[in-house]
Amino acid sequence: MYTLRRKRAIGGSAVVAALLGLTLTTLTPMGAAAGSEPPPELTRDADEEVSVVEVNLADHTELDRLVDTGVDLDHAAHLNADGTITAHAVISDGEADALRARGFSVGGTLHDEDDTEAVLAERDATIAAAVAENEQFAAAAAADAADVKIIRADYYTQFGVGYLSVEAKWADGQTNSAQLTVQRDSGPGTELGSGGTQNISRFVDAGVYLYHRGASTVTTRPDTISITSPTGDVATAKVNDWLPIEGDTTWGPNYQTDFITSYLTPTELYDRVKALAAEFPEISEIVELPNPTNGYRRHAQAVLGSANASRVAIDSKAWGHEGGNDITVALTSPGTANAPLSVSVTGSAIAVSLATNAAGAVTSTAAQVVAAINASPAASALVVAYTYRGNTGTGVVAAGSAALTDGLSAPASVSRDPQPVYAIRIGKTRDGSKPGVLAYAQEHAREWVPPLVAIESAERLLRNYAQDASTKQLVNNLDIWIVPSVNPDGGHYSFYDFASQRKNMTNHCERTGSADFLARTSWGVDNNRNYDTYSLFDGYSGASSSCTSGTYAGPAELSEPESANIDWIAGANPNIRFAMNLHSSGNYFMWSPGAYTTPDRGSSPRPTLEEESYFWGASARILTEIKRYRGMSVTPARTGPISDVLYSAAGNSGDMLWYKYGIYAWNFEVGTQFQPPFESEDPTGASAHAESQEFANGLIELMRVAHDFDTDSQRPTSTVEVAAGAEAGMVDLTFEVSESAAVFYTLDGSKPTYESTLYGTAGIREGAEVLTVPAGTTVKWFSVDSAGNVEKNYRPDGSGKNFNTTTVTAP
Repeated sequence: MYTLRRKRAIGGSAVVAALLGLTLTTLTPMGAAAGSEPPPELTRDADEEVSVVEVNLADHTELDRLVDTGVDLDHAAHLNADGTITAHAVISDGEADALRARGFSVGGTLHDEDDTEAVLAERDATIAAAVAENEQFAAAAAADAADVKIIRADYYTQFGVGYLSVEAKWADGQTNSAQLTVQRDSGPGTELGSGGTQNISRFVDAGVYLYHRGASTVTTRPDTISITSPTGDVATAKVNDWLPIEGDTTWGPNYQTDFITSYLTPTELYDRVKALAAEFPEISEIVELPNPTNGYRRHAQAVLGSANASRVAIDSKAWGHEGGNDITVALTSPGTANAPLSVSVTGSAIAVSLATNAAGAVTSTAAQVVAAINASPAASALVVAYTYRGNTGTGVVAAGSAALTDGLSAPASVSRDPQPVYAIRIGKTRDGSKPGVLAYAQEHAREWVPPLVAIESAERLLRNYAQDASTKQLVNNLDIWIVPSVNPDGGHYSFYDFASQRKNMTNHCERTGSADFLARTSWGVDNNRNYDTYSLFDGYSGASSSCTSGTYAGPAELSEPESANIDWIAGANPNIRFAMNLHSSGNYFMWSPGAYTTPDRGSSPRPTLEEESYFWGASARILTEIKRYRGMSVTPARTGPISDVLYSAAGNSGDMLWYKYGIYAWNFEVGTQFQPPFESEDPTGASAHAESQEFANGLIELMRVAHDFDTDSQRPTSTVEVAAGAEAGMVDLTFEVSESAAVFYTLDGSKPTYESTLYGTAGIREGAEVLTVPAGTTVKWFSVDSAGNVEKNYRPDGSGKNFNTTTVTAP
């Protein structure tokens, strides 16, 4: 039986028909490049710089071949006018050479590490300027100036209700979380306090206090307000009118936006949502997800030597911050003839005295040194030694020393313990009885803008609740989950250690492989390849079994806490019907299917025509709101199923949510860079600030889609359109529907039911199929929309008789 589990969120079929009419240029396959010599390994050392570079491909077959190498790709794979494809890879010079050896054309550099350094410097400067302003204000207050000042006092109305919005700054606001109390008069000439009081709360961004703010309803328009700080200083200000115009539609004139001032680390993201939930406890709460991550921590390591056969790799048994970083290892020549190999330990210093021959030359090989260290009870209590990447270790070692390090440089404010992952749950009713919407960001660590979209959206929902009717409607009628950072460990590593980090920080590599310190920027699992639907483990393309690949799927499906948390949210909350996975970059907007097998391109199941129409129609709404901010359009060519407009991504979260849980799941690919400048002088340029605002528009629109989904009661209508067939006596027929709807039909005169043939699509991005039947055929059918509304209230499984029927004739 056809399962009615989704509802529509669009009106009118014209937009859907236009979008479904888009076609993808046919691509000509080309075989893999041949070579007589095996190509070099596609690996890099941790100290190599990486850049985002173009890879020029002849066709989609070549793109699939590139994906199958496991190279670290960003999400761009642009179809060019001549049918070629330009992909973006995140690679070192050595990896570029390895791709060339495989026959790929590596083009120019788009972004490099200097660009990220400039972005971080911009963030630091923004934070420093805010801190300096706070310090200047505090210094002025210490010099007998008032320690509180009022920035804004605005009166406005919404649907006849008056509000007073106040913003003020307090000299002690950086360290003191106390609210400030505002006194109001009740009009000109009245006493302060006669209009009542209201509290305003701190606004802290990236750990920096900006100001206090808050809004409250008022029964009369105040003329003057005052704020008395905890030290007794008083500030007063006149109240201004703000947009005194009634009648705005959708989002009213009092709708607040723009709550983002800089990039935020995962710690700052979590602090931000915790502060929001504390400020708005009646309509939000923090949910600690059940699976903490490994944590921002590593064992301390070192690699001694330069030639592979004589290298000795060392790992501490303790985490770096718990003593591993204190360990040193020294390989020394005793300077005497015929000395034996020996190991001694003093505190956390390991000394290896190397063996020599009769001439006093060192004879100890890497394998012998490894065995000696591991055989020493004192040394083996501190470390594990091993030869370099499975080498037999027959090379003679050189004298040298190293201090072990975990290679982590985040400040102490970033916890090294297993990291809880937090979601903020927003809604007046949060018991599972309202339709649910899930938004989650930063599955990939280096994508710094998507978390800002998540935070901006949460701020808008909570801060506009009191004064914007449309926001209140959403919060009262939806159950909204927002996870600002799925991958906090990788996120911290990207901010403080390796900006291009894509994956989490878990090292699944074996010591016979690439578990050593020189591979530290290649470890981790691609969280968006670790889910349990149409995955690498099911035989689908677009993920790798190599622990150093950019698309490493992990040792098993859902092996990682990051992916297990998203699975838990969906499984524990069956009311969730919509989801948005926030990624960057490329300005794509995509949905399932997201994976296929190669070389046959056997796709995971495609949505039905009704489902596909729904995806397209809801997308049109969401993308329109994104464009509304500054005119940026996500193009039709970058809109559609993942496997149609990008490449196969086996084991991605969107497919899991759609196929496993029946959730309409989309993917944003925000902007054109992972870490663009926060601001841009060009209003159309790459800008984290602008992108956070425009894609927050789209995310809020998804919530409006979800609300419309839940309240739809309009029944669809449908007709049969007939055209002359190519053969005599045959006619071509299509079904036209008034909205996204499934059509069930029969051609043998029988009554249509949910077991009848479901009208389908003509092919990838080609719209509805055309049925060719003999003239005189009787067609019986009915339609049902995504909300389960059946045309004419027909009962297809009961005694209903009011289905549609017609006998088609040649026109």
